[in-house]
Parts: sequence; C-alpha cells; structure tokens
Amino acid sequence: MRTAAEAPERSGERPLEAFPGRGAVSNPAGRFESSHALAADDGWGSLDEPLPPLETIVLPEPARSVISRNDSPDVPFDQSINPYRGCEHGCVYCFARPAHAFVNLSPGLDFETRLFFKQDAAARLREEISRPGYRCSPIALGTNTDPYQPIERRFNVTRSILELLLECAHPVSIVTKSTLVLRDLDLLTELAQRNLTRVYLSVTTLDDDLKRRMEPRTASPRARLATVRALSRAGIPVGVMYAPVIPAINDHELERIVEASAAAGASSVDYLLLRLPREVRDLFYQWLEVHFPERATKVRTRIHELRNGRDNDPRFGARMRGSGPWADLLRARFEAARRRFGLDGADSGPLDRSAFRRPAGDSAQLCLW
Repeated sequence: MRTAAEAPERSGERPLEAFPGRGAVSNPAGRFESSHALAADDGWGSLDEPLPPLETIVLPEPARSVISRNDSPDVPFDQSINPYRGCEHGCVYCFARPAHAFVNLSPGLDFETRLFFKQDAAARLREEISRPGYRCSPIALGTNTDPYQPIERRFNVTRSILELLLECAHPVSIVTKSTLVLRDLDLLTELAQRNLTRVYLSVTTLDDDLKRRMEPRTASPRARLATVRALSRAGIPVGVMYAPVIPAINDHELERIVEASAAAGASSVDYLLLRLPREVRDLFYQWLEVHFPERATKVRTRIHELRNGRDNDPRFGARMRGSGPWADLLRARFEAARRRFGLDGADSGPLDRSAFRRPAGDSAQLCLW
C-alpha cells in the first residue's frame, strides 16, 4: 500500500482535504473489508459538491470482560481498561485507530465519529476482581483511547470504574488530554490520599494552531497545563506525557514542554516517539500532505532514520523511543531538560496494592474461605 506522499495524483478523484473539527482527512476501508469504495467524478460535478457535516454516532458495546492484559516490556502496567472504542478527540497519530477494523469500520474518520461505550464496564469489572484467583495489580485507564473524551460527560463510564476501584482500594493510573478529569477530583483526591492513583496529562504541543490541526477536539495546551496545576494543588500525583514526539513537527518544543510541565507542578515528565502501525501510517502521511506539504519529505526521511529505515519499528526496546543517532540525540536533550528543570527524579514509588479488598456482593461470603 502506498502512502499519500508516494502515490501519484489520479484524475477524477476527490482531493484530500481537512474536515472541520476532525483529524483524519480520509475514511479508508478497514483491512478486513472485502471491497473498497472510491469517490470518482460521474460527469455531473459531484466531486465539487461540499460534503455534509460529519455527525458523531455513539452506540453501546456489551462486554464479557473489560480488563485487557499484556506482558510487554515497553509499558509499566500489565492491566488496562478502555471504557470507549474510538475517540472523538480525533488525534491523527492515534495508534488505536486500526482497532476499528475489528468492528468493520474505518480507522480514519469512522474512528472519530462512530464511537462505542461499554455501558456495563463497572459491572463486568466487579465480576472480574471478585474472582478468587484475581491478583491485584494497578489498572491503567487511557492507554488506548482517552477515558475522558467528550462523551464521558454523558455516559460516565470512567467515573463508574473509579467509584468501584475506590470502593475496593484498587490502584489505578490515568492518561488523558482532557480537563474533564477534574470532574472526578473528589474520587481522585481520596484515591491519592491512600496512594492508589497517579494521573498523567498528555501535552503534545504548546502551539494552539498545531493542536487544532493534529488533535482537533482536545483541550488547549494552556488548559491541560492548568489541569496539571489543579491536580497537583489537590495533592494528586501528576505527571506529563510529551507524546508523541514527531520529527520536524513538534520535536523543537521538547525543552519548552518540560519547562512548562515543571512550572505547572508536574512531579514527572516522559516522552514517546511517534508510532505508525498499520493504517495509521497512510492516515498520518495523508494528513501531513494536507497540513504540512512543504515538510512531508523531511518528516518521512527523519522517521525512517529513527525507525531503522522503516515507517514503523515494532521491536520491543525500540518502538517507544526509536533507534539511531537522532533517537540518541532526542534522548540526550530530554534528559538534559529534565535535569535542568528538576524533573529527573522517578515517580513517587509504586501504588499501594496491599489494601485491596474484593467488592461486596452476592458472593462476598465465599471470599472468607
């Protein structure tokens, strides 16, 4: 499959264009579809007609289980929960996009407009952590799609999960781009007082214009840093994730983001390099051609230098940080910035799992045996 940067122009096709409030610039069929559709000029000027607005559709997704487990050496958790499938934030680089193919939808615009919520997530979680064989380990929220994306205001799936985890004294970490996390300050404060939570705000850029192009429905950089400040003042351990770092797009902001994170009260900062798995590769390069055509070749070349000559390098140990001279330089800059702004220490130790107790319920008496 060729990327937008490589593919020649073909007459009669609708040109790629940005959709207001959306990240992807196309809606390609999922990789499991048996047929692909292509918009073409029928002789009546149909390609010149404006496209209708893209509406967001949300549907329930029943779940038999909600805890996902992994043994990857590249991530600091082995359990996670994704309250939502798809994400209205519309971040063009999101590595979760390919998962939409499993429900016969596109990883492009469908990922941003055809969303699913796990309406019974808390009930399924209660069942799973009530089992006699369950071993308590911190659960990560926000590792795939944002648990505080806009539809959380309506469906409260994330809050219901946090309420249960607080009831059971179960440790949980959160990664988000949203100020909506402050709605749950009451739960997070109590979890933090018992060393049961840590929150990370993803801050990708301090440039409002770049944010609007790359992450169209997320909170502004200033609002995210204000959220870091509010969490810190409430006594909640909060860090910043500078992710993803995109060469020739936002990598020049590294030192400024570390400085701003420290000023906002973050206790830690980390970074991750851009990943382009499966369909994300073509979606990202199409976005690049629309928004930064003059940089497209440079960005692609630099990605190859960071990814062992490829668009994506899935090897453990390399996929999060990259490899080669540019990766080494980025790592050195980051460590120097952390030292300079006093964020070179580790997080405040592991979350407490010793206080965990199985939730009360019909089977609570069985837990005595």
